[in-house]
Amino acid sequence: MSTTNRSSVSASGATGVPLKPGAVPASTASGKGGLSQGKKASAAGFVGSALEYYDMYIYASASALVFSQVFFPDAGAMGLLLSLGSYGVAYVARPLGGFLAGHIGDRFGRRNIMIITLMVMGVATFLIGCLPSYASIGMWAPAVLIMLRLFQGLSVGGEASGSASLTLEHAPEGRRGLYCSWMINGIWVGYILATLAFIGVAALPEEQMMAWGWRVPFWASAVIVIVGVVIRRTLEDPKAFREQKEQGKVAKAPIGLVFKHQPADVVRVVFAAFLIVISSVVPVWGLTYATHVVGVSSSTMLWAVVFGYATALVTQPLFAALSDKVGRRPVLIGGNLFGAVAVWQFFWAVGNADVVMIYLGFFLCITLGFAATNAVYPAFFSEMFNVRFRVSGMAVGLQLGMILTGFSPTIIQAVSTATGDSWWPAAAFTSLACVISAIAVATARETHNVPLAQLGRQID
Repeated sequence: MSTTNRSSVSASGATGVPLKPGAVPASTASGKGGLSQGKKASAAGFVGSALEYYDMYIYASASALVFSQVFFPDAGAMGLLLSLGSYGVAYVARPLGGFLAGHIGDRFGRRNIMIITLMVMGVATFLIGCLPSYASIGMWAPAVLIMLRLFQGLSVGGEASGSASLTLEHAPEGRRGLYCSWMINGIWVGYILATLAFIGVAALPEEQMMAWGWRVPFWASAVIVIVGVVIRRTLEDPKAFREQKEQGKVAKAPIGLVFKHQPADVVRVVFAAFLIVISSVVPVWGLTYATHVVGVSSSTMLWAVVFGYATALVTQPLFAALSDKVGRRPVLIGGNLFGAVAVWQFFWAVGNADVVMIYLGFFLCITLGFAATNAVYPAFFSEMFNVRFRVSGMAVGLQLGMILTGFSPTIIQAVSTATGDSWWPAAAFTSLACVISAIAVATARETHNVPLAQLGRQID
């Protein structure tokens, strides 16, 4: 056994010998039944994440392009800042969503929380599409908008941890990273669908877009959320969770256990989650800056976003498979450091309205830098924790860390305005977040070849 593997096992409290990639222990749900459930869990994570993040990103697009006029028209120059702030509000609710999802997922089952998150998201998103404008009901409009945005945050706060835990526990040993990465690919598909929807909306005459066009993508989510719930109902809870339940070891208060036994790993996930800042700053604030300050057309920027997401669908599974062979940490650290440099090229291109370089920037930032980290973190964060509180540990740490992600466009907009509408605060802020994430990952133990039963700190 290598020094790296030996230290990673001892750090997690494990006593067995890590398996070689591709080996499947008897204690895991392997064979035809287990592998079939693994593929179904991966597919359900893909479809469900696509639907969840379609809903999230149509809000992001609307906040950048529409909501300042529909819900904050009397705010003048502050309207855009308030609109972007409403986008960030969901990230305040996400830790609470993670707490609730962790409790339900660790106590009552992974499948149940995946169904609940989709239903909450579907209702909240549909109602946003029905919401009257500020011109119709005054201050009630932005107030209800923010309330519904909070429900979106509660939902998505538990989505990643529940889906990652279920997929990880169904996946064959040596391929956990690859299986979990399809949940992330589902997120990009959701982003692509949302962006395409707003490309159509942006093509409408402005009066029609403001009156009803922006609502159509929100209404459309109702149908596809129902499809996602139907798919997730076909899943079974993983064998690892069922064994805990049969032995009477299911935690009554999993959040208490995770802070008792693995508090350092929760903190580690909080800072490692800063890797996601780049996915908020580049497509969300970059879109806002390009269209409102530089004068690049919204359709040009939206197509550049689609390009970045579509090419990442190819690179993410490759990075995940690489992490199954060489380890999670090298891929995560490398992706973070690459992204920390690439954002400077992207925002320079945006500031100069250079469309070709903007496309290159999306490729470097999203297709390469962020894809490397995005594809690997679900497996890596889940593998840090014991099965008894796996959903809780990942959910709470991830969502606390993502508060910075949610408000990063608002923070950057405020600094940019104060510095003469400059782009450098966005690049500096994002670079710093990537470096902090890389440092946090470097302090963690390597887990890619530790058997499922030996992940996390071993407790009675």
